[in-house]
Amino acid sequence: MRTLGIILIIVGIAMIVFRGFSVQTEKEVANIGPLEINKKENKWIGWPTYAGAVVAIAGIVMVVTGKRK
Repeated sequence: MRTLGIILIIVGIAMIVFRGFSVQTEKEVANIGPLEINKKENKWIGWPTYAGAVVAIAGIVMVVTGKRK
């Protein structure tokens, strides 16, 4: 439990610092014989800051309760 708690703390802090990431996708617009037209789109995948705080607090609770036993 303690190891999982430490991992959750690290992931929670990372979620607070990095509030998301961008992914580039390629979409086919037209395909006319040997000619292809593609469009590149950037999509933002993000999460709220409080989600990272919740994960970090859950990790702290796991570490503290793991030490008591």
